[in-house]
Amino acid sequence: MNEQQLKNIVEAALLAAGEPLSIDRLLALFEEGEQPEKSAIKEAISSLQSDCEGRGIELRELASGYRYQARSEVSRWVSRLWEERAPRYSRALLETLALIAYRQPITRAEIEDIRGVAVSTHITKTLLERSWVRILGHRDVPGRPALYGTTREFLDYFNLKSLDELPTLGELKDIDKINAELDLRLPGEGFAMEEGESADIVLSLGADFEPVAYD
Repeated sequence: MNEQQLKNIVEAALLAAGEPLSIDRLLALFEEGEQPEKSAIKEAISSLQSDCEGRGIELRELASGYRYQARSEVSRWVSRLWEERAPRYSRALLETLALIAYRQPITRAEIEDIRGVAVSTHITKTLLERSWVRILGHRDVPGRPALYGTTREFLDYFNLKSLDELPTLGELKDIDKINAELDLRLPGEGFAMEEGESADIVLSLGADFEPVAYD
């Protein structure tokens, strides 16, 4: 198999998948005996990324693998392809998600202690259903409360390769700008603040956090 044929196969698979594909998943496309080396797959991906220079699409590496997507500069036009109104997320949900992302592993009680208000069951259910959050285990204290952390789907949705790429505290002060930059809405969906709500979720985070390593 020559380099161009391999490149064509990788390109077609990434376009058809509709989700990020890892190197291992791309290798699994080939039968035993015809599998290329991982380095060849990586070279094909690198070449495809170069082909996207100056175009409206990019081949981006995310937590789960590689994905073709529209560049952020053209997202506001592309998003008009879907007529459904983007779901609007409350400040409470965004604060809860931010606390989990930056303070994980964290319990519901710890989130409530930082925010000063109760976390509704609807919020945790929504985050779990969207697969942005998962239960990592249970804290070894009376009641054994669940410990929450983010998922690869969370990183993929927000266009991140790892938690190290989370916005800094200073950048979080302009959450509306971040929402626009991280708008990776899937067909018929998006990410938006509720009308009239404050965007300054930084107050609930504090200044003494660091993104944790993602397994």
